[in-house]
Amino acid sequence: MTTYLFLERRFEPALMPADVMAMAVNAAGCFGLHRVNWHYSLLSTDGHRMVCSFSAPDAESARIAMRQSSIDSTNLWRGHICDAPHVSAQDVLQANVLVERSFEQRVSLQEIQDIEDAGLGCLQSRRVRFIRTFFAADQKRMLCLYAAPDTESVREAQRQAGVPFADAWPFRLLGPTEPVNVSY
Repeated sequence: MTTYLFLERRFEPALMPADVMAMAVNAAGCFGLHRVNWHYSLLSTDGHRMVCSFSAPDAESARIAMRQSSIDSTNLWRGHICDAPHVSAQDVLQANVLVERSFEQRVSLQEIQDIEDAGLGCLQSRRVRFIRTFFAADQKRMLCLYAAPDTESVREAQRQAGVPFADAWPFRLLGPTEPVNVSY
């Protein structure tokens, strides 16, 4: 059984895309040994934040591989990938804004989806399109990917629709040219 894992990291000083790719090359041996697959990373355009998507037999295999590769796995969490209906790998490549959501209590994906569906006009009026969600297994963390003209359009659409969010930031996708396309 495959486990999807997400790693959130912050960097000071900022990373460049070449730095991310060098980390991937450096970790490849340990990742292969522990059967950890790096799907892609979302590097903030300022280089200070990054979210990486992995799959592995289990979270501990990923932690071991990361520790052996000198990668901080403090903010590694297990979750699910949930795509918008009819999303293709090409659509995923168009995503450019990440929205962070954190919850005190457990929430269902459907609860948040219902709020966003009710505010669909807010997204459409700002040309914001939902692409993918990384939903934590503990149901208290969610990262959502959108394709939008800019980050402020996404923030405004979220506020107007009444969808809770902690932050939104622009990113660039680094890694394979065809990310994993999974729906649950």
